[in-house]
Amino acid sequence: MIRPILATLAAFVLSAAVMPFVIRLGKRLKVRQTVLSYVDNHMGKSGTPTMGGIGVMLALLICCLAFSGKDNKLMLVTLFVTIGYGIIGFIDDFIKVYFKQNKGLSPIQKIIFQLLIAVIVAIFAYNNALVGSTIYLPFTLREAELGWGAVPLFIIVFLAFTNSVNLTDGLDGLAGKVSVSYAFFFAVLLVLAAYAAGDGQAEGEYGNLILYCGALIGALGGFLCYNCYPAKIFMGDTGALALGGGLGCLAVMSRLELLAPVIGIMFVLTSLSVIIQVVYFKATKKRVFLMAPLHHHFERKGVHENRIVTVYCSVTSAVGLLVALITLACVL
Repeated sequence: MIRPILATLAAFVLSAAVMPFVIRLGKRLKVRQTVLSYVDNHMGKSGTPTMGGIGVMLALLICCLAFSGKDNKLMLVTLFVTIGYGIIGFIDDFIKVYFKQNKGLSPIQKIIFQLLIAVIVAIFAYNNALVGSTIYLPFTLREAELGWGAVPLFIIVFLAFTNSVNLTDGLDGLAGKVSVSYAFFFAVLLVLAAYAAGDGQAEGEYGNLILYCGALIGALGGFLCYNCYPAKIFMGDTGALALGGGLGCLAVMSRLELLAPVIGIMFVLTSLSVIIQVVYFKATKKRVFLMAPLHHHFERKGVHENRIVTVYCSVTSAVGLLVALITLACVL
């Protein structure tokens, strides 16, 4: 298990080293964030360089390819998906920057592009002997056969993760820190799943997925050196969509789809807050939250964004630890 540790450290160093160049390049090319008018308390952040996700993806890509061992097909697919969703985000960011607005691709255009990748990878996963149509049941890690029902489940996981992470990316360091906590405890679950599967999985496909988690943690760690409050750069949709797509693919490739939303509870609550707000407003013309997503509601209540980020990460870590302990007890 030394390779995941080396990949984590290398990704951190590489990401932290390349980010100043990304910031300078962003300033020179005027690749800056335009804040939505109704988020008036963030107006001071308008003009901050964006597209920092490029540096994260670069560090992740290089370190995964450099440190991965044999039997890395699932990891390579996860990398492909990460880059693919990152390209969608890059197009969205480019439109925003070029036209100096906060509206890039339309929601329909985003969904079409996301759905295209999701369908392709879902069909691949279903027809791949390493994934197939079975998933792990929560905590016990026993297999359950879904048949053709696995394909729509895979697609839903992709779309849910991609958009949930994107919605969470609203405060300095929020999406990055929550994702680091999530990836760490997901890696712990992968270790347990590899142990349960046996047959050298810890050094094979599962080992390389663990390495992906490590490299992602390191790359995000380097980025967070410049993204924590007050942020010197934002990840943009380039990073948020790449991150969501990668985490979604990780859940599908590991067959841990049912545990992923438990550890990612804050991603789930963020999306639910938006859905509840929209549905309730259309029905009653009233709002449940002062502003959605949920983190903006807390901001409107006067909670500083650093405290919100800390709470989000703490909840993610606490739930992740609980899930890992229960799973460990069931597996042993």
